[in-house]
Amino acid sequence: MRQGPEEKRQEILSTARTLFVTEGYAATGMEVVARHAGVSTATLYAHFQSKADLFRMTLAELISEVAQGVARDSGGSGSAQQRLTAFAKSYAAFCASPSTRAVLRMVCAERRRFTEAGTAVETRVRDEIGGVAIALISQLAEEGALRVEKPAWAASHLLGMIEHATLLYGLMRGDEAQPERPADTICEDAVITFMARYGA
Repeated sequence: MRQGPEEKRQEILSTARTLFVTEGYAATGMEVVARHAGVSTATLYAHFQSKADLFRMTLAELISEVAQGVARDSGGSGSAQQRLTAFAKSYAAFCASPSTRAVLRMVCAERRRFTEAGTAVETRVRDEIGGVAIALISQLAEEGALRVEKPAWAASHLLGMIEHATLLYGLMRGDEAQPERPADTICEDAVITFMARYGA
């Protein structure tokens, strides 16, 4: 069955993400992506004007996927603590993923060459993933479960507790390194601390 334009585009993005993570930005040429994706270079350039454009779109797609997953995981019913814990666990899984760490390390490494891409990633993470946290905290505050003046500040507190123990740990120790404490315990402790500060 022949792929339509959107299916081809998604296949290219998926292939490019894998290659960028495993081979690095410099070694991932457009011809290499085309060959691995099973498309011609002409088809590749019809979808993406340049390697920089492909890199930016690969990052944007990754962040959107993660944000959708985190929103889905934390969108259920239950107590404030249960919903926040579901969010925390989903976000921690993203932060602890070796591929996430590799992508973020690559973004940092290429920051001088792609200042715009680095800024776009930072903005998308803040708006899309941080936006899920802010929306959840705002909803819980409206329901009377939290006492929060600035949902964005409260969200940054929760995200920071998770990032420090999962993402930062991996960036310092290596993409595959995992914290000694189980991720579920890290998330549960973070939410307990958060509820002690903001719980109604």
